[in-house]
Amino acid sequence: MAGDRRRRGGRLPRRCVDQSPLIEVSEGKDSRPQGGVMGAMAQLGASALAILRTRLELASVEFAEARERIKEMVLLAAVGTVLGLFALLFASLFVIAWFWDDYRLEAVGGVTLFYVAITVLIFARLRKISRDAPAPFAATLEELENDAAALRRRR
Repeated sequence: MAGDRRRRGGRLPRRCVDQSPLIEVSEGKDSRPQGGVMGAMAQLGASALAILRTRLELASVEFAEARERIKEMVLLAAVGTVLGLFALLFASLFVIAWFWDDYRLEAVGGVTLFYVAITVLIFARLRKISRDAPAPFAATLEELENDAAALRRRR
């Protein structure tokens, strides 16, 4: 058994991705408790730990995804704001200096509208990201609900 464990790298037995450890334990070939009450308690404890480990892994993955999405949103908001402000300032100054005598208002308006359009596109992208983001920890909550339903069915 120790040699088998080393070959698998200490990993848990293989199972389908969408199959929780609770289902795996309850549907095994030899699901009868071995050794009476103590064996049943040991099997229950092992099942509970396997379920807890799976759920914690899922929660940590979802937390990492949420953190990366928030980083991207903050970066886009900061870049969009800074670029929008600098673009408006420098475009206005450049156009005013270049067309001071003839078309100062038209040139300032045109260049400013161009940079405002870019700023609007950046914030539209930011809004889309925040609107399309899944609810935090949705998959974890769904798995916990599936576990609770499976336990209710077993009663």
